[in-house]
Amino acid sequence: MSWDVLLFRLPDDITSVQQLPDAYESAPLGRLDDVLATITCAVPEADLSDPTWGEILGHPWSMELNIGSDDPVDSIMLHIRGSGDDVLTAVFRLAEALHCKVLDCAEGELITPRQTSGRHAFQQYRDHALDTTVG
Repeated sequence: MSWDVLLFRLPDDITSVQQLPDAYESAPLGRLDDVLATITCAVPEADLSDPTWGEILGHPWSMELNIGSDDPVDSIMLHIRGSGDDVLTAVFRLAEALHCKVLDCAEGELITPRQTSGRHAFQQYRDHALDTTVG
């Protein structure tokens, strides 16, 4: 079970997805080669041996980067597993390097380094769901 967040471009003045017009299309992140180079600079430990599906291993967490093969790259979906808030450092380092905002797919809201309650809510949900399936 992963906590999924989306990295995508939004205007600086947008602070909530409710502010977006119905037909809004975000600007691309850039050419695939440039996006991969930016990821490598931002998080050197990223494994991009498969450039469409990267991976970052932390402790006690892991993150898959669903980059896709489209060129230019429109967005990147991050699939985060494990626990610990230090994973957020990598998430926001990527977002800053790619000039993106971060959408918490579980909450349906944008998050910032100071507003990450969705991560904690997801961990509580996951832990509860795993406790009831194991017990």
